[in-house]
Amino acid sequence: MFNNSRAARLVGAAGVAVLMASLSAGVAMGDPSEVDDTSVDVNVNIAEVDGPGFLALTVADDAVQLTENGSDVTRRQFTGTLPTVTVTDTRDSADIPAGAGWAVLGTVSDFTGGTGQAAITADHLGWAPELVGNNTGDGLVAEGDVVDTVLDGGANGVGLENRELLVSTWDSAAVHEEGSWQANAELFLRTPLDVEAGEYSAVLTLSLFE
Repeated sequence: MFNNSRAARLVGAAGVAVLMASLSAGVAMGDPSEVDDTSVDVNVNIAEVDGPGFLALTVADDAVQLTENGSDVTRRQFTGTLPTVTVTDTRDSADIPAGAGWAVLGTVSDFTGGTGQAAITADHLGWAPELVGNNTGDGLVAEGDVVDTVLDGGANGVGLENRELLVSTWDSAAVHEEGSWQANAELFLRTPLDVEAGEYSAVLTLSLFE
C-alpha cells in the first residue's frame, strides 16, 4: 500500500548530457575549383546508466484552459482535459519495497479572480480520470473514481479540495516491467448561474506517492 508520508517523486535518477557542436568556416569567393571540402567526425560515447533507477511523474503540459460547455438552467459548466500524466518506473525488482504500491493524487487551490472577484472554491472543480495509452488492460493499474462538485451533492460531491486519486497500483513490483503508464482526466468546473464574470485561475497539484 502506498504511504502518503513518503513521497516517491524521485527515488533515484541518472542523467545523460547531450553535447551539440557547431563548426563553421569562411572562404573568399572565387573559382569553385579553389575551394576544398573538409569534414569533421563527431563522436560520442554514451555510457550505460548505472544506478538504482527511479519512480517519477511527468505531465505533458503546465496549463489547461477551461471553456464553457454544458451549462444549463441550474448552473454554468466549464470543461477541459488534464494534460497527460505519465508515471515511469525504471527500478530493478530488488529495489522495490515489498508490498509497495504507488498512487497519483490531485488537489486544486481556489480559483481567484483576476480583477478582485470573489473566489470560486476548490470544491467546484471535479474530474473523471481515465487511463490512456497501451497499458490499460491488465487491471493492476487503475484510474480513480469520478469526483463530482459541491453543486452535485452526494457523498462524492467534494471536488478536488483534498487529495483525490487519479491513477494507482497496489503492487509496484508486479507492474514495473511495463515501464510507464499514462492517464488524464476530464475536468469540469461547475458554478452558480450568478457567478461573477471575469478571468479566474487556480493551481492543480499532482503528487506521486509510494
